[in-house]
Amino acid sequence: MKTPLRAIIGFIGPSIILLLIFMLIPIVVSLVISFTDFDVYAIYDWGRASFIGFENYVNLMQDPLFWRALLNTLYALVVAMPLTVVLALSFATLINREATYFKNFFKVSFYLPSITNTVAIAIVWAWMLNPDYGLINWFLGLFGIQGPNWLGDPIWAMPSVIMLVVWKAVGYNIILFTAGLQNIPDYLYEAAELDGASRFQQFLHVTIPSLRPTIFFVTVMTVIGYLQLFEEPYMLTAGGPLNSTLSIVLYLYRQGFRFFKLGYASSIAFMLFLMIFALTYMQMSARRSEV
Repeated sequence: MKTPLRAIIGFIGPSIILLLIFMLIPIVVSLVISFTDFDVYAIYDWGRASFIGFENYVNLMQDPLFWRALLNTLYALVVAMPLTVVLALSFATLINREATYFKNFFKVSFYLPSITNTVAIAIVWAWMLNPDYGLINWFLGLFGIQGPNWLGDPIWAMPSVIMLVVWKAVGYNIILFTAGLQNIPDYLYEAAELDGASRFQQFLHVTIPSLRPTIFFVTVMTVIGYLQLFEEPYMLTAGGPLNSTLSIVLYLYRQGFRFFKLGYASSIAFMLFLMIFALTYMQMSARRSEV
């Protein structure tokens, strides 16, 4: 029995309408705005906005703050992404062991940071990283180590932000890796053990190849997430000190909602989109070449 067309439209129609209103139409409008000098005055009168072609994109390429934000974002990505994947896989492997007790407790404990409000987390981390009475510097002082000004030193500010984002992201990826590990058949390990493979060799030649789809998914999503880094530097340092933690999305936020240069902010958004699309495409192409 065929489903009537009206029923199909009735089921998917509301979702498509919401998708158009809240995603597709704003994307198209943002693209159009990126070719104009749209600002706060044009919000009330669109006639004040003038078409300026690619001027926003040209100015963006000549903007030293944009390049600083790009380098900061790439720095966070290059450091945080491998750390997140390695730590998540390591903890997931330990949790998945038969000898590990209270597995659900550890899963929940690791997962909680990823669903906790970032504002609340940032307040706690700002206290922990305080140079005078913070918990981390107090702990280092027990060993006679003078802790740095974590959030006030341009050298240490970005590593401090990276510590937070990695800590927050690890739990979600542990759940993904744990699910992947539980789908690996036991007979593969039994066959490897009969062949004399050690635990490390089993991990290297059985676990890692079997987890390739999961590792690929985690890597792609982590890259996309870290390129959109915003909440953590915004709450901890507001992009400082000396723009050392200024990310692309934070710079976009400044231009759009502090200086109300909405056309310029839209051009930043589409440059970020092109970066994410290019990196994702390269990852998918590399994945297809391995299959």
